[in-house]
Amino acid sequence: MRVPISWLKDYIDLTLPIEELAERMTLAGLEVGAIEHIGAKWDREKIFVGEIVEVRRHPDADRLTIAVVEYGTGEPMAVVTGAPNIRVGDKGQKVPFATRGSRLIDGHSEELRYFTLKPSKIRGVRSEGMVCSEKELGISDDHEGIMILEDDAPTGVPLQDYMGDTVLELDLTPNLARCFSMVGVAREVAALSSQKCRLGEWPQLSERIGKPSLPWVELEIADPDLCPRYTAALVRDVQIGSSPPWLQRRLTLAGMRPINNIVDVTNYVMLEWGQPLHAFDYDLLRDRDGVTPPSGVPVIIVRRARRAELMTTLDGVGRALSEDTLLITDGGGPVAIAGVMGGLESEVAEKTTNVLIESANFNNISIRRTSQALKIPSEAAARFGRGVPPQLTMIAVERSARLMQELAGGTIEEGIADAYPVRPEVKVVDLTAKEVERILGIALDTEQIVSILESLEFECQVEGGVIRATVPHYRLDVSIPADLIEEVARVYGYDRLPTTLMDDELPPQQRDYSLEGEERVRDILVGCGLTEAITYSLSNLESFAKLDPGGAPPDPADYVKLSNPLTTEREYMRRTLMASLLEAVRDNLRYTERVALFEIGRIYLPQPGQELPDEPRRLAIAMTGPRDRRSWRTEEQRYVDFYDLKGVVETLLDRLGLTAQSFAPVEHPTFRSGGAATIEVADVEIGVFGEVDPKVRTSFDLPAQPVALLELDLEELLAQVEPVRYHRPISRFPAVSQDMSLVVDEHVPAQQLEDLIRRAGGELLVEVTLFDVYRGEPIPPGKKSLAYSLTYRHAEKTLTDRQVAKVHARIAKRLEKEIGARLRE
Repeated sequence: MRVPISWLKDYIDLTLPIEELAERMTLAGLEVGAIEHIGAKWDREKIFVGEIVEVRRHPDADRLTIAVVEYGTGEPMAVVTGAPNIRVGDKGQKVPFATRGSRLIDGHSEELRYFTLKPSKIRGVRSEGMVCSEKELGISDDHEGIMILEDDAPTGVPLQDYMGDTVLELDLTPNLARCFSMVGVAREVAALSSQKCRLGEWPQLSERIGKPSLPWVELEIADPDLCPRYTAALVRDVQIGSSPPWLQRRLTLAGMRPINNIVDVTNYVMLEWGQPLHAFDYDLLRDRDGVTPPSGVPVIIVRRARRAELMTTLDGVGRALSEDTLLITDGGGPVAIAGVMGGLESEVAEKTTNVLIESANFNNISIRRTSQALKIPSEAAARFGRGVPPQLTMIAVERSARLMQELAGGTIEEGIADAYPVRPEVKVVDLTAKEVERILGIALDTEQIVSILESLEFECQVEGGVIRATVPHYRLDVSIPADLIEEVARVYGYDRLPTTLMDDELPPQQRDYSLEGEERVRDILVGCGLTEAITYSLSNLESFAKLDPGGAPPDPADYVKLSNPLTTEREYMRRTLMASLLEAVRDNLRYTERVALFEIGRIYLPQPGQELPDEPRRLAIAMTGPRDRRSWRTEEQRYVDFYDLKGVVETLLDRLGLTAQSFAPVEHPTFRSGGAATIEVADVEIGVFGEVDPKVRTSFDLPAQPVALLELDLEELLAQVEPVRYHRPISRFPAVSQDMSLVVDEHVPAQQLEDLIRRAGGELLVEVTLFDVYRGEPIPPGKKSLAYSLTYRHAEKTLTDRQVAKVHARIAKRLEKEIGARLRE
């Protein structure tokens, strides 16, 4: 939001230096991102307000003229110009005039380039100075003609004194919707400087209510939830033309391009009050073929778009409208997309004589969704999307009608058409000085609090020490006592709040073992070289379907659906972290070869018969890319695969003290056949991991290389972790290691063997490590050889060879008996 100081002074007196004002506004929440000084570079001794006293034809160029300019010296100066708005015979226009040595911007250059003005001959005629465009002065990019000043501009005054201004660039957060207007900013500054805004009669019009049907229009709102109010005024016999210089200059300083006096008025009032407006050509609405109703007047209907409905907007683009799009229509179809952009068929043009002014209130979520879906960002949509009070419609329509009458010479038709089916309730919030002190830590008496709130236009009554504050209609952000306390703190000054100690001791804190467990998991995974990712909790069914390319489409009933999603891409709450994490992997692969991510987050599972879903926490890991950096010592590049991820899982479980872990092969639609396994801890299945199936990989636009993926139940994992781990000293007695090579059937998993070995080995067996897998001669077909390193240790004595051999033999016998394993010779 750009705030010209000269405009702000219409409503309040500004005595503070600009930098100090900007600082106070920033501390109060209205962050001033930049301060632009307009005209600071205009030399007061070289650039003046000039008056054209004569314009004559150039003797040797049809497209050039010679303008004689008086600039306060009594010696007019002749300059050559090619400006199309300076014509032979013109006299009396006030213009910016630069003399020799002036530093100006090159208006013909696309880049910002300065030059120093020197006298020169142009087609044989000497030009001593220059009449300037807005671009040459650095006001805007307009270089289509000379800038024309007001008729009462004082000739000979330095242009900096006459036109110099300061613009504050505000970086407004969404909760400051009320400040997306000059009046809104003025109210805030007035409160900060203990003033009252000079708003005249206009605020009182917020309480005025009209009738929906008048002799010149009828209004109908089909969906009051999306359009609580729609007002309209008619201005007849206007003359379309350029706006006066003062209006053009204000629009330009505020960042908008002047178009014509009608459109400029609607933009001006929007900037002034924060209420977007739209102007229709009334005759086009009335006379469209086949749409004139029996009453002979246009009927404006606010409704949702119908299936496959189309319209062409002001930018000339034909648009297909969804059924969620709110439209302004008449009997012949759409004439505007509500709150976003008008239609081409009812556009105000040069031949327009009668103008219907729309001033309406629309549901902020509906407008925001429509603007994003159609990719039409606009000043109107930006304001409606943040919330606009319905009371503003009457103020804005009256203000714009009077300005059009003043600037375009029209007459205002009697009455304001006003359909107002949904009227907001007046909000009253109670507050006490004790509550303010409890939150802010400073003792303010009731009178101080009331004074601050009243400076913000809250109406206050005090009953028994309780302040009953009636909330102004434009404060949509205030509804509870904490909101009022925030207002008190802002105006009082955050920098003035003292540093205080608590009045009481901190209450005893209970340890949150689940939170501590999550932090331990994060630390372990980061130590394994992974990076934490945070992805959207919202996605779409198409994304979930990619995880099961050969399966049935996802059933919407299995998902939690948002009732008011901002976009169809974020319409459903996720049931798994896998899809969003694979998308994150895809995005990160644009910048690096190797990606290893993990995410801890909630999934959302609908519960039959219950209003709220279950929200368990999950852990997901995704890894892909080269296992090692390229080196002259490695001949071929190896990629991260299933076993790398298995190593991360084992490290995680070991660090959490979960030794009773096992893995079992499983078939899963997301993973390639034979490349997935379940994870069990203490005989409880907690998750699944594996290598992503090539079809799934392709559907997520991932490269043709292994992608290892995991998802596990984090709550179940942490439930297996002992909250308090007890120290057990390491045995001081030596360990004994022996190898065991076993021949088993091909289908016997290594995990099964390891589990049997551990059970048969008892307490003396402390470690089992698989170090070799072999197939081929002399191992028979259908068999494989698995070699394990077994480590034995006694806690209280040194083991003898005989004791170790006895346990070793017992293990071999148990394996042969239960799964037919035999020792390899």
